[in-house]
Order: sequence, then structure tokens, then C-alpha cells
Amino acid sequence: MRYTFLIIILLVSCSKPIKPVTFNSVTLNDIYTDSLSIRAIELMGNSLAFAANRGTFGTVDLGTGKVRANVEKHHTTIPEFRAITHTSTDFFMLSVETPALLYKTGKNGRMELVYTEEGEGVFYDAMTFWNDTDGIAVGDTVEGCLSIIITEDGGTTWSKLPCSQLPEGIESEGAFAASNTNIKTVGTEVWIATTSGRIYHSSDKGKQWDDYQTPLRSAEPTEGIYSIDFNDNLIGVAIGGDYTKPDNAVANKAITKDGGKTWQLLSDGNQPGYKSCIQFVPGTNGYGLVAVGFTGISYSADMGLNWKELSKESFYTLRFQNDSVAYAAGKNRISKLIFK
Repeated sequence: MRYTFLIIILLVSCSKPIKPVTFNSVTLNDIYTDSLSIRAIELMGNSLAFAANRGTFGTVDLGTGKVRANVEKHHTTIPEFRAITHTSTDFFMLSVETPALLYKTGKNGRMELVYTEEGEGVFYDAMTFWNDTDGIAVGDTVEGCLSIIITEDGGTTWSKLPCSQLPEGIESEGAFAASNTNIKTVGTEVWIATTSGRIYHSSDKGKQWDDYQTPLRSAEPTEGIYSIDFNDNLIGVAIGGDYTKPDNAVANKAITKDGGKTWQLLSDGNQPGYKSCIQFVPGTNGYGLVAVGFTGISYSADMGLNWKELSKESFYTLRFQNDSVAYAAGKNRISKLIFK
């Protein structure tokens, strides 16, 4: 009897849920300022890489604060970069509009052009890697389907998937190039969010695809899903809205708990409205969420059921370094965010 009672106590104590950390405030410190629109950042060890308009890209040493910035030109073209990613050995950046220009680090520290694409409607939005070998980038619809390019050799060469390999396209469907967060990989899986409120999903690194409709509103060209994140291969969130009507919070936030197959609206009609980036807070088992946009910084401690505004400071994109420190970029700056 004594042992049975002890086992019950142990089972009850082990089943207690981990209480998520609650944020009540955020402090900001600018670590880089320039007259740029910065929508793509990546943590690379003790550095933060970034790429922006005016062909500008570089890194910020998070230990010393030293900034290394460069400008990449292509003939007479000055690219606008809104998508970046990295492997353990290389850094990649991808421009919007035509010609699409995808660069990777080459010899002597210079950037090497590894993929180009020209034509009507060419507009790439986001990119990422599954591992050091396999990577993916997504762009708007061209010739009847979403533009998806794949690499299987560490980014040295890229190939475009044929429409026959993808779900049937929707006219004018694309993916917002707002924060490089409308694409997410976990293991061998990838999810892509579109302007039509759809989620493209592949479980085998882009060889086979399914598509699922979310309840996020997408009737207008400025509506749809702007950002997604997945805590694991089951729990994911999506956020969007309309940047021309940023206070409208109807049908702009949703969650999935089955890997993207079905979605339920979150806090429908309640703030926050439009946001361009959403990220899970590390170490919170999927409960902690932070969303940013030019409208400010919002936080949820309960998987998006309830939200509070922590700051009105404007940012486009965000990446967490740990459970209380993140870096955000936006108009003219990159900042360190400390949540308390």
C-alpha cells in the first residue's frame, strides 16, 4: 500500500505541465542602423547575418558589435534582398523581382552567383535549408504554379520544380516577401504559406506535395498568410492580415496541431491585427509566441489564445537567440530585444 501511494505521487508530480515563462516587457538596443529596409536576418553562431535593399548585406558580431557590410551589384542592377539562409559553411541571399539572383559565399569571401531566373512574374520570397546539403526557396506563381527551386548539393546548383510535381496553382498566388518566414522546415518536412491562405506541405524534402486551406482571410491581394512557424512537426502557427488595414484582426491568426492539415482561428477579431512575422519562444513547449510588424511587438503565453502588446516599436522580422533574447530588423535598423 505504501509503495502504491508513492507511485501515485510520482505519477502526479511527473504529469505537471511546465509553466511557460511570461513576458511583461521588452527592452530594445539598436546594434546596426542605416537607411535600409531590412527584412531578412539569420543567426550564424555568434554573428547575425542580414541582407536588405540597395544590394546591401553583411554581419554583426554579437560579441563585439562590429559590423561588416557590403554591396552586391549585378551589371547595372542593384538587387533587393529579402531572403537569406545559411549552412554550416555557406551564406546565401536571394533577390526579389526579375532577374532573380541567388548568391552563396564563394572564394576569397566574395559572393558567387549560383542561380538566376528572368521573366514575367518572377519574384522570390523566402528560402531555407533542411541540412547542409538540401535547401529550398519559394517564389510567386509563374506559368500556372508556385515557383519552387531545390538544391541537393549544398547550394552549388539549383533546379526548379515542374508544375506537374506541385499542387494546382491559383491565379496570382504567391508568398509575401515580408520577413523570410513564410517557409519552415522540421526534419525532412517543409511548409510554405501563400497569399491565398494555403499551406503547401512536403514530408520528403520537396519531392511530393499536398496543400491545405487555412481559414485566414485572403480575398484581397494584400491579404493572406505573411508568416508561419512550427514548434515541432505537429504544432504550427500562421499570421497575416492586411498591411493596408493593420487594425483588422478578423481571421488573421490560426494554429494547427496536426502538422498543417487542419487549422483553427486564434483570438479572432482581437488584437493583434496585421503582423509580418511570428515566432515560437524557445523552451516554452509551443506556448510562447511573439509576433512583430510595423504595428509593434505582441506576445502570447498560451499558444495564441490571448495576446498583449509589449511595444509599439516597428519591425519586419524576428529571430530568437534563446528564451529571452531575440534580434529584430526593420526600417533602418537591427535591434537586440530582451524580454522580461
